[in-house]
Amino acid sequence: MTRTAAALAPPGLLRIGDLLAYGALAVPLAFAALPLYVHVPKLYVDTVGLSLSLVGAVLLAARLGDAVADPLFGLWSDRLQRRRGLTLIALPLLVLGMFGLLRPPEGAGVAWLAAMLVLAYTGYSLSSVNYYAWGAEAGASSAGRTGLTAAREGCALLGVVLASALPELLAPTQAQGLERMLWIFVPLVLVSAWLAARYAPAPRPLRPVRSGASMFQQGLIPLRDRPVLALLAVYALNGIAAAIPATIFLFFVADVLDRERLSGLFLAAYFVSGAAALPLWVKLAGRTGKVRAWLLSMCVAGLAFGWAVSLGEGDVAAFFAICVLSGIALGADITFPPALLADALAQPSRASAGGVYFGWWNLVTKLNLALAAGIALPLLDLLGYQPGVRDAAALSALAIVYAIAPIILKAFAALLLWRVQARIETDGVSR
Repeated sequence: MTRTAAALAPPGLLRIGDLLAYGALAVPLAFAALPLYVHVPKLYVDTVGLSLSLVGAVLLAARLGDAVADPLFGLWSDRLQRRRGLTLIALPLLVLGMFGLLRPPEGAGVAWLAAMLVLAYTGYSLSSVNYYAWGAEAGASSAGRTGLTAAREGCALLGVVLASALPELLAPTQAQGLERMLWIFVPLVLVSAWLAARYAPAPRPLRPVRSGASMFQQGLIPLRDRPVLALLAVYALNGIAAAIPATIFLFFVADVLDRERLSGLFLAAYFVSGAAALPLWVKLAGRTGKVRAWLLSMCVAGLAFGWAVSLGEGDVAAFFAICVLSGIALGADITFPPALLADALAQPSRASAGGVYFGWWNLVTKLNLALAAGIALPLLDLLGYQPGVRDAAALSALAIVYAIAPIILKAFAALLLWRVQARIETDGVSR
């Protein structure tokens, strides 16, 4: 687009290049998140030789500390009001932590694991909190904020797909694949950071937070903000509903479908469908509003999971279609909630507190993953399911937890969103 054309564009709209320059940074952030949550436990048990219980205890402590740190990082960032600088400055910490985690030296033990987790989580959390707030503050209109959010989440899906596929493609063993993957990760960080610094739209200038309230009181502001608190509640219910099938996906494919070797294909269908659907959801939201578009996506996901209950051994085509449908719904799930929060932060009363709001948002995101595992896995055990045991009752229990539990939670999320829709719209955050 020429400068003249850009000048004639409707106010608040951003060019594709601006959106992609901002979204590009989500690729390495998502690329790093997958090994942090998926590969590290197995790597330190198999390669370093630590016990499962010890690795589990360290990971639990590190993840709880990481979740609690997000609002604190956000509060500190709001006082500095240097979104772009803090986003980029935190990236070297993430890179160092990832190198330390995925290339443990000889003699590395529990202290090394704990230290590298703290380093990586600090870099990731400080960067992501400010990166999200940057997107909220760079959009001059609701459409602009939705576009920035969609670009970020679409690029994040690309990062997840890359991180999922590369370890197996690069080496015969997981440990070697993860080590070689680092040499792709570093250029990704450098290129995306340069694009974001050079071409991404800058956050609008805001006054640093100055308040007579204590830091503790300022940190709790999002929890006293009724429209945002309602949005957080919907996001939590819907997020747990999405995280439960993700937690037990591999068990479902291996034991219900008996097609473990096709897990990668199914995951690719899910994530690619989510990315492909993003432009359609953004267009729909422009006509109906984000709340109604999000409600529609919950219905699509509910239909997909309802179908999954009836599947059995060998139902590959049907499950592939379910992955596509649920992936389409994913596009809305990852775009509209943070875009609605970004719209809320456009209100003058919240404008300078984007960091602490997104800090609490990140905390809820991480708790969703923890609660999904805490609900799904014990429930499967209670219902008599054991991995690899092809008992009809156990497989039925697996199908029920995989499909019915998300439907119930999504139904409650949709009902709550419908009930609080007026409050959100009155607050001016839905379109």
